[in-house]
Amino acid sequence: MRIKELLEESKALLSGHFILSSGLHSPHYLQCALMLQYPAFAEEAGRLLADLFRDLKPSAVVSPALGGVVIGQEAGRALGVRAIFCERTDGPMALRRGFTLEKGDRVVVVEDVVTTGKSVREVMEVVRACGAETAAVGSLVFRAKENPFGVDYRHLWQVEFPVYKPEACPLCAAGSPAVKPGSRKQ
Repeated sequence: MRIKELLEESKALLSGHFILSSGLHSPHYLQCALMLQYPAFAEEAGRLLADLFRDLKPSAVVSPALGGVVIGQEAGRALGVRAIFCERTDGPMALRRGFTLEKGDRVVVVEDVVTTGKSVREVMEVVRACGAETAAVGSLVFRAKENPFGVDYRHLWQVEFPVYKPEACPLCAAGSPAVKPGSRKQ
């Protein structure tokens, strides 16, 4: 699987004790930014992801900042459509910086890694509020079992690393310090 090779080659697959953006703990973390820092890897990953959506003929790619911005840009480039992003200010996700969506836009929401899908669902709400349609969701990696979005969801790699609620985390119980490498505040 090419995306796994890119993640491993760039040392983006980490082992240790991590607090995920969902608040859950895991002994594994995918820091896709370590892969996406290499333009050739980012371009290839974007093309691989875009190939999953060509049949939908989207008019835009929308990503949650910060993790989805680079891969969203590359997927948009490969699809030949604009790539914009939502970001948090002091609350929910919003389009800023003059970005807009129009009624009738067919959007693919693109993220790097999905565990619970919280950020993607927030972006989907922004898309809906603009009168546009989320045609599908895509990610490089899906860390769960079931599609949490209610729309077509396509990804390059599905993997189930162990995750634990903080109060039931065996890594915490063993005294291992947890680190939070993600960007979303709890």
